[in-house]
Amino acid sequence: MKCGTLFISLLCFLKAFSQDTTIIIDNKKMTLPEVIVRNNFDYTKLLKQIKEDTTFYKAFKNLRILNYTSFNDIKMLDKEGKTKASLFSKTQQMRANGCRTMKVLQEQTTGDFYTNEHDYNYFTGKLYASLFFTTGKVCGETNIVSNSQISTEGKTGIDKHKEQLKMLFFNPGKKINGIPFIGGDKLDLYDNRAHKLYDYRLEVQDYHGIPCYMFSIIPKEDLGPLADDIVVDGMTTWFDAKNLEVLGRNYALSYKAGVYDFDVSMEVEMTHYKDLLVPKVLRYKGNWDIIFKKRERGIFTATLFDFSKE
Repeated sequence: MKCGTLFISLLCFLKAFSQDTTIIIDNKKMTLPEVIVRNNFDYTKLLKQIKEDTTFYKAFKNLRILNYTSFNDIKMLDKEGKTKASLFSKTQQMRANGCRTMKVLQEQTTGDFYTNEHDYNYFTGKLYASLFFTTGKVCGETNIVSNSQISTEGKTGIDKHKEQLKMLFFNPGKKINGIPFIGGDKLDLYDNRAHKLYDYRLEVQDYHGIPCYMFSIIPKEDLGPLADDIVVDGMTTWFDAKNLEVLGRNYALSYKAGVYDFDVSMEVEMTHYKDLLVPKVLRYKGNWDIIFKKRERGIFTATLFDFSKE
Protein backbone atom coordinates (compact mmCIF):
# COMPACT_ATOMS: atom_id res chain seq x y z
CA MET A 1 0.00 0.00 0.00
CA LYS A 2 1.79 3.09 -1.26
CA CYS A 3 0.20 5.33 1.34
CA GLY A 4 3.13 7.70 1.73
CA THR A 5 3.18 8.80 -1.93
CA LEU A 6 -0.60 8.97 -2.01
CA PHE A 7 -0.68 11.07 1.14
CA ILE A 8 1.67 13.69 -0.34
CA SER A 9 -0.54 13.86 -3.43
CA LEU A 10 -3.62 14.27 -1.25
CA LEU A 11 -2.07 17.13 0.70
CA CYS A 12 -1.18 18.92 -2.55
CA PHE A 13 -4.82 18.78 -3.64
CA LEU A 14 -6.39 19.68 -0.31
CA LYS A 15 -6.16 23.43 -0.79
CA ALA A 16 -7.87 23.18 -4.14
CA PHE A 17 -10.58 20.80 -2.98
CA SER A 18 -11.49 21.57 0.61
CA GLN A 19 -15.14 20.49 0.45
CA ASP A 20 -16.39 17.41 2.22
CA THR A 21 -18.28 14.58 0.59
CA THR A 22 -20.69 12.18 2.25
CA ILE A 23 -20.50 8.66 0.87
CA ILE A 24 -22.38 5.44 1.62
CA ILE A 25 -20.43 2.31 2.57
CA ASP A 26 -22.44 -0.80 3.47
CA ASN A 27 -25.51 1.42 3.86
CA LYS A 28 -23.65 3.62 6.35
CA LYS A 29 -22.78 7.31 5.93
CA MET A 30 -19.16 8.46 6.07
CA THR A 31 -17.73 11.95 5.58
CA LEU A 32 -14.54 12.16 3.49
CA PRO A 33 -12.55 15.06 2.06
CA GLU A 34 -13.54 15.48 -1.57
CA VAL A 35 -9.91 15.06 -2.61
CA ILE A 36 -9.91 11.41 -1.44
CA VAL A 37 -13.02 10.68 -3.49
CA ARG A 38 -11.73 12.53 -6.57
CA ASN A 39 -8.45 10.56 -6.54
CA ASN A 40 -10.30 7.21 -6.70
CA PHE A 41 -8.64 6.16 -3.45
CA ASP A 42 -9.66 2.75 -2.12
CA TYR A 43 -11.17 4.22 1.05
CA THR A 44 -13.34 1.13 1.57
CA LYS A 45 -10.22 -0.98 2.12
CA LEU A 46 -8.71 1.69 4.37
CA LEU A 47 -11.80 1.96 6.54
CA LYS A 48 -11.98 -1.81 6.91
CA GLN A 49 -8.36 -1.87 8.12
CA ILE A 50 -9.11 0.94 10.57
CA LYS A 51 -12.09 -0.97 11.98
CA GLU A 52 -10.03 -4.16 12.39
CA ASP A 53 -6.95 -2.43 13.83
CA THR A 54 -4.84 -4.37 16.34
CA THR A 55 -1.76 -2.11 16.39
CA PHE A 56 -3.05 -0.10 19.38
CA TYR A 57 -3.39 -3.19 21.58
CA LYS A 58 -0.14 -4.70 20.27
CA ALA A 59 1.79 -1.54 21.24
CA PHE A 60 0.93 -2.22 24.87
CA LYS A 61 1.66 -5.93 24.47
CA ASN A 62 5.12 -4.93 23.23
CA LEU A 63 5.85 -3.53 26.71
CA ARG A 64 5.79 -7.08 28.05
CA ILE A 65 8.90 -8.04 26.08
CA LEU A 66 11.01 -4.90 26.60
CA ASN A 67 13.13 -3.18 29.18
CA TYR A 68 11.99 0.38 29.80
CA THR A 69 11.90 3.16 32.37
CA SER A 70 8.82 5.16 33.29
CA PHE A 71 7.77 8.19 35.28
CA ASN A 72 4.46 7.56 37.04
CA ASP A 73 2.43 10.56 38.19
CA ILE A 74 -0.92 9.85 39.90
CA LYS A 75 -3.06 12.44 41.69
CA MET A 76 -6.32 11.93 43.54
CA LEU A 77 -8.47 15.06 43.74
CA ASP A 78 -11.16 16.34 46.07
CA LYS A 79 -14.40 17.85 44.79
CA GLU A 80 -12.74 21.26 44.48
CA GLY A 81 -10.04 19.79 42.25
CA LYS A 82 -7.27 20.01 44.84
CA THR A 83 -4.82 17.15 45.33
CA LYS A 84 -5.62 15.05 48.41
CA ALA A 85 -3.30 12.12 47.71
CA SER A 86 -0.60 11.46 45.14
CA LEU A 87 2.19 9.22 43.97
CA PHE A 88 5.18 10.12 41.86
CA SER A 89 7.69 7.39 41.05
CA LYS A 90 10.35 6.30 38.65
CA THR A 91 10.33 2.61 37.82
CA GLN A 92 12.43 0.35 35.65
CA GLN A 93 11.20 -2.83 34.02
CA MET A 94 13.83 -5.48 33.31
CA ARG A 95 13.34 -8.49 31.07
CA ALA A 96 15.68 -11.48 31.27
CA ASN A 97 15.38 -15.14 30.34
CA GLY A 98 11.79 -14.69 29.21
CA CYS A 99 10.68 -13.08 32.48
CA ARG A 100 10.09 -9.49 33.54
CA THR A 101 10.54 -7.80 36.90
CA MET A 102 10.30 -4.18 38.01
CA LYS A 103 12.46 -2.03 40.25
CA VAL A 104 11.28 1.15 41.98
CA LEU A 105 14.09 3.69 41.55
CA GLN A 106 12.33 6.61 43.20
CA GLU A 107 8.99 7.19 44.93
CA GLN A 108 7.22 9.95 46.81
CA THR A 109 3.63 9.86 48.07
CA THR A 110 1.31 12.30 49.81
CA GLY A 111 -1.96 11.91 51.70
CA ASP A 112 -3.57 8.50 52.06
CA PHE A 113 -2.47 7.10 48.70
CA TYR A 114 -1.50 3.85 50.44
CA THR A 115 -3.25 2.01 53.24
CA ASN A 116 -1.40 1.10 56.44
CA GLU A 117 -0.67 -2.26 54.80
CA HIS A 118 0.88 -0.44 51.81
CA ASP A 119 -1.96 -1.45 49.52
CA TYR A 120 -3.54 1.02 47.12
CA ASN A 121 -6.21 3.05 48.85
CA TYR A 122 -7.86 4.08 45.58
CA PHE A 123 -9.27 2.16 42.64
CA THR A 124 -7.41 4.52 40.29
CA GLY A 125 -4.12 3.44 41.82
CA LYS A 126 -5.07 -0.24 41.46
CA LEU A 127 -5.97 0.32 37.81
CA TYR A 128 -2.69 2.09 37.07
CA ALA A 129 -0.70 -0.64 38.80
CA SER A 130 -2.45 -3.35 36.77
CA LEU A 131 -1.49 -1.53 33.56
CA PHE A 132 2.09 -0.47 34.25
CA PHE A 133 3.52 -2.07 37.39
CA THR A 134 4.97 -5.56 37.71
CA THR A 135 4.78 -7.45 40.99
CA GLY A 136 7.33 -10.21 41.48
CA LYS A 137 8.49 -12.12 38.40
CA VAL A 138 6.20 -12.66 35.39
CA CYS A 139 7.30 -15.23 32.82
CA GLY A 140 6.21 -16.74 29.53
CA GLU A 141 4.65 -13.63 27.97
CA THR A 142 4.77 -12.66 24.30
CA ASN A 143 3.60 -9.69 22.24
CA ILE A 144 1.43 -11.83 19.99
CA VAL A 145 -2.05 -10.35 19.57
CA SER A 146 -3.66 -13.13 17.54
CA ASN A 147 -5.99 -15.20 19.75
CA SER A 148 -4.99 -13.00 22.70
CA GLN A 149 -8.02 -11.58 24.50
CA ILE A 150 -8.60 -9.75 27.74
CA SER A 151 -11.11 -11.79 29.71
CA THR A 152 -13.07 -11.51 32.95
CA GLU A 153 -13.50 -15.28 33.14
CA GLY A 154 -12.80 -16.56 36.62
CA LYS A 155 -12.44 -13.05 38.04
CA THR A 156 -14.71 -11.34 40.58
CA GLY A 157 -14.93 -8.06 42.46
CA ILE A 158 -12.19 -5.49 41.90
CA ASP A 159 -10.18 -7.84 39.64
CA LYS A 160 -13.15 -8.24 37.32
CA HIS A 161 -13.70 -4.47 37.19
CA LYS A 162 -10.03 -3.92 36.31
CA GLU A 163 -10.27 -6.36 33.40
CA GLN A 164 -13.43 -4.66 32.14
CA LEU A 165 -11.66 -1.32 32.21
CA LYS A 166 -8.75 -2.82 30.30
CA MET A 167 -11.23 -3.87 27.63
CA LEU A 168 -12.48 -0.29 27.39
CA PHE A 169 -8.91 0.97 27.37
CA PHE A 170 -7.38 -1.33 24.77
CA ASN A 171 -10.41 -1.84 22.52
CA PRO A 172 -12.36 1.43 22.48
CA GLY A 173 -15.22 1.22 20.04
CA LYS A 174 -15.45 -2.58 20.13
CA LYS A 175 -18.39 -4.54 21.57
CA ILE A 176 -17.74 -5.54 25.19
CA ASN A 177 -20.13 -7.71 27.16
CA GLY A 178 -20.39 -8.11 30.91
CA ILE A 179 -20.12 -4.50 32.06
CA PRO A 180 -23.00 -4.00 34.52
CA PHE A 181 -25.97 -1.91 33.29
CA ILE A 182 -24.26 -1.17 29.95
CA GLY A 183 -25.24 -3.35 27.03
CA GLY A 184 -22.26 -4.41 24.96
CA ASP A 185 -23.93 -2.89 21.89
CA LYS A 186 -23.65 0.59 23.40
CA LEU A 187 -19.85 0.31 23.19
CA ASP A 188 -19.79 -0.92 19.60
CA LEU A 189 -19.10 2.06 17.33
CA TYR A 190 -19.36 0.14 14.07
CA ASP A 191 -22.71 -1.70 14.04
CA ASN A 192 -25.94 -0.50 12.41
CA ARG A 193 -27.26 0.90 15.70
CA ALA A 194 -24.13 3.02 16.21
CA HIS A 195 -24.43 4.63 12.78
CA LYS A 196 -27.72 6.15 13.90
CA LEU A 197 -25.94 7.77 16.83
CA TYR A 198 -22.51 8.83 15.55
CA ASP A 199 -20.93 10.79 12.72
CA TYR A 200 -17.81 9.33 11.08
CA ARG A 201 -15.14 11.41 9.42
CA LEU A 202 -11.85 10.59 7.69
CA GLU A 203 -9.28 13.32 7.04
CA VAL A 204 -5.64 13.63 6.01
CA GLN A 205 -3.52 15.40 8.60
CA ASP A 206 0.00 15.58 10.07
CA TYR A 207 0.45 14.20 13.59
CA HIS A 208 3.66 15.46 15.21
CA GLY A 209 5.10 15.93 11.75
CA ILE A 210 4.12 12.47 10.44
CA PRO A 211 1.61 12.15 7.55
CA CYS A 212 -1.51 10.45 8.92
CA TYR A 213 -5.12 9.59 8.31
CA MET A 214 -7.21 11.06 11.11
CA PHE A 215 -10.40 9.10 11.79
CA SER A 216 -12.94 10.63 14.19
CA ILE A 217 -16.21 9.37 15.63
CA ILE A 218 -18.46 11.84 17.45
CA PRO A 219 -22.10 11.68 18.60
CA LYS A 220 -24.70 13.25 16.33
CA GLU A 221 -26.43 16.40 17.50
CA ASP A 222 -30.08 16.54 18.60
CA LEU A 223 -30.38 12.83 19.40
CA GLY A 224 -33.23 13.34 21.82
CA PRO A 225 -33.98 10.21 23.92
CA LEU A 226 -31.32 8.29 21.95
CA ALA A 227 -28.67 10.37 23.73
CA ASP A 228 -29.06 7.97 26.66
CA ASP A 229 -27.41 5.28 24.50
CA ILE A 230 -24.20 7.29 24.13
CA VAL A 231 -21.23 5.93 26.10
CA VAL A 232 -18.37 7.04 23.85
CA ASP A 233 -18.42 10.84 23.80
CA GLY A 234 -15.82 10.96 21.06
CA MET A 235 -12.79 9.16 19.67
CA THR A 236 -10.08 10.46 17.36
CA THR A 237 -7.29 8.25 16.06
CA TRP A 238 -4.25 9.11 13.94
CA PHE A 239 -3.09 6.29 11.65
CA ASP A 240 0.36 6.40 10.04
CA ALA A 241 -0.20 6.86 6.30
CA LYS A 242 2.62 4.43 5.49
CA ASN A 243 1.44 1.37 7.40
CA LEU A 244 -1.76 2.36 9.30
CA GLU A 245 -0.21 1.92 12.73
CA VAL A 246 -1.95 3.93 15.43
CA LEU A 247 0.32 6.86 16.34
CA GLY A 248 -2.11 8.60 18.67
CA ARG A 249 -5.60 8.30 20.08
CA ASN A 250 -7.83 10.55 22.18
CA TYR A 251 -11.13 9.31 23.53
CA ALA A 252 -13.75 10.09 26.13
CA LEU A 253 -16.39 7.90 27.76
CA SER A 254 -19.20 8.69 30.19
CA TYR A 255 -22.30 6.98 31.48
CA LYS A 256 -24.83 7.15 34.30
CA ALA A 257 -26.48 3.92 35.42
CA GLY A 258 -28.08 4.85 38.73
CA VAL A 259 -25.85 2.68 40.93
CA TYR A 260 -22.71 4.11 39.36
CA ASP A 261 -21.49 6.72 36.92
CA PHE A 262 -18.21 7.54 35.23
CA ASP A 263 -16.66 10.27 33.10
CA VAL A 264 -13.26 9.35 31.67
CA SER A 265 -10.94 10.80 29.05
CA MET A 266 -7.63 9.41 27.79
CA GLU A 267 -4.86 10.50 25.45
CA VAL A 268 -2.22 8.11 24.14
CA GLU A 269 0.88 8.99 22.12
CA MET A 270 3.00 6.29 20.49
CA THR A 271 6.64 6.04 19.45
CA HIS A 272 8.90 3.35 17.99
CA TYR A 273 11.68 1.32 19.51
CA LYS A 274 13.36 -0.20 16.45
CA ASP A 275 10.53 -2.00 14.63
CA LEU A 276 8.18 -2.08 17.63
CA LEU A 277 5.38 0.41 18.22
CA VAL A 278 5.15 1.32 21.93
CA PRO A 279 3.24 3.88 24.03
CA LYS A 280 5.27 6.95 24.89
CA VAL A 281 2.83 9.04 26.92
CA LEU A 282 -0.55 8.19 28.37
CA ARG A 283 -2.77 10.78 30.07
CA TYR A 284 -5.92 9.86 31.96
CA LYS A 285 -8.58 11.86 33.76
CA GLY A 286 -11.44 10.07 35.44
CA ASN A 287 -14.39 10.65 37.76
CA TRP A 288 -15.99 7.49 39.15
CA ASP A 289 -18.85 6.85 41.56
CA ILE A 290 -19.60 3.21 42.39
CA ILE A 291 -22.28 2.16 44.89
CA PHE A 292 -20.93 1.46 48.40
CA LYS A 293 -17.65 3.20 47.50
CA LYS A 294 -16.55 6.82 47.70
CA ARG A 295 -16.43 8.88 44.52
CA GLU A 296 -12.95 9.01 43.01
CA ARG A 297 -11.52 11.83 40.94
CA GLY A 298 -8.11 10.96 39.60
CA ILE A 299 -5.62 11.96 36.96
CA PHE A 300 -2.47 10.20 35.93
CA THR A 301 0.31 10.47 33.40
CA ALA A 302 2.64 7.65 32.38
CA THR A 303 5.81 8.64 30.52
CA LEU A 304 7.83 5.74 29.10
CA PHE A 305 11.39 5.89 27.74
CA ASP A 306 14.79 4.12 27.54
CA PHE A 307 13.42 1.10 25.73
CA SER A 308 15.72 -1.85 25.03
CA LYS A 309 15.58 -5.61 24.45
CA GLU A 310 17.05 -8.30 26.69
